[in-house]
Amino acid sequence: MYGIKENRRRLKDGTEITTYSRDVVSCNILEVEAGTTGYMGGDTGHGGRTYFSIKDAACTDMDVRVLRDRFGDCTGFEVSLGGDCELETTIRALKFITKVLEEESKEVFD
Repeated sequence: MYGIKENRRRLKDGTEITTYSRDVVSCNILEVEAGTTGYMGGDTGHGGRTYFSIKDAACTDMDVRVLRDRFGDCTGFEVSLGGDCELETTIRALKFITKVLEEESKEVFD
């Protein structure tokens, strides 16, 4: 089994959140981390904060590109992966991110 670590992270706007991280291991290794404050009833001015990160820890063929509009504002991002293990570990990483975000925001749904 894999170990999950509980962390504290300060976001760019100063908000502190609890995150959870783990390694996803195959022929390549990804470090994945996710956390959220949960729903807080608003947009970016008053609402919750959500964070996730996927990092190459070993041998991952990965390229990420930030998408920007004509004013330089971020409109999204693209991820390209090469290799079968990259597909496998990315699926597992995204499932971990989804599980963390669902668990950390579920009080609203109860």
